[in-house]
Amino acid sequence: MCDTQHELMLKLMLYTALRVSELINIRVSDIDLDGCKIFIDNGKGSKDRYILFPSGFRLALQSFLDAHSENVFLFESRLKQPYTSRRIQQIVRQYTDEAGLTRTVHPHLLRHQMLTFLTAQGISDAKIQLISGHESRKSLELYQHLSLESVEKDYQQAVRALEI
Repeated sequence: MCDTQHELMLKLMLYTALRVSELINIRVSDIDLDGCKIFIDNGKGSKDRYILFPSGFRLALQSFLDAHSENVFLFESRLKQPYTSRRIQQIVRQYTDEAGLTRTVHPHLLRHQMLTFLTAQGISDAKIQLISGHESRKSLELYQHLSLESVEKDYQQAVRALEI
């Protein structure tokens, strides 16, 4: 049985290729529903960035926010605290077990699957690096002139092909 908050959380992790540490720190104020993007404050390597989410996911996210208007963090426990990384791992394990999967599934696998999917859809490595927040000296040269706006069309088109 799927909890609505858990379903949104898992879908958001998949759609955005978020790291668990980034997911648990999303504040409601970081979400731009009109722009279909979320500000990631102090992500891996202390980097700030924006992530995109599918325009078709906006209504579900809006409905969730409306139903949880008192939340400070996007996803909060019953104690009104942000989830911990450990709790996200437990949730993923719970649904893995319920689905009867024998393969070990962990939250980072959702990130890996989305980045693999985007690669298969023909999105360039430089754009995927921007979406994923990966950074290296060599890759910086490839995408330093890219902006989130230049990636958005390709991202939105690619995720339309993903039926969840």
